[in-house]
Amino acid sequence: MTTIDKLKWRYATKKFDTERLLSEEKLNTLKQAFNLTATSFGLQTISMVVIKDKALRASLVEHAYYQNQVLESSHLLVICIQEDIVTNDVDAYFDNVKAIRETPETILESYRNDLKKMMTSKSIDERQEWSTKQAYIALGNLMTVCAIEGIDSCPMEGFKPAAFDEVLKLKDKNLKSVLLLPVGYRAEDDKFANFKKVRKTLHEAVIEM
Repeated sequence: MTTIDKLKWRYATKKFDTERLLSEEKLNTLKQAFNLTATSFGLQTISMVVIKDKALRASLVEHAYYQNQVLESSHLLVICIQEDIVTNDVDAYFDNVKAIRETPETILESYRNDLKKMMTSKSIDERQEWSTKQAYIALGNLMTVCAIEGIDSCPMEGFKPAAFDEVLKLKDKNLKSVLLLPVGYRAEDDKFANFKKVRKTLHEAVIEM
């Protein structure tokens, strides 16, 4: 299939085959794809929790408005943001740049200081909103990679983040859940798999100048 064929094949999977699990190779591809997702300034103030444990996922279903994909999928991916962004996060990023690219501090210093000023000028709510936008970039990237790899997925905003945070003890990791992505393989009797896609025409969706 072409890339477009694979994107047409993709849909928000409503029912997963509970007997089919992702291989470690496929799972590693998704982990790598998440880590390679573009983020503003490359700061990566997002994390991904990968949950395979069925008992743990069963305890989360009620907090996802009883959407069974949380339990029936092969794995549940929980995309999280940091509770806050502090100057140490900025320093850690630029220290990493210096170590990997061997960029002199004389070049990095002004960028380092400017980013610190930008972050400290925002309120905590603004910093969390900024991180949440990065989480959506990661979600879109993961959905595309899933389609290319022949993995089914179902993006979810409909869940109770505070309850997920408590069950998964995310506060201990300075994290807040913002998005869910159950992944696996569609069940043969998921009627939604055969529904035609409903989209605007290219002429309506794309403006050429």
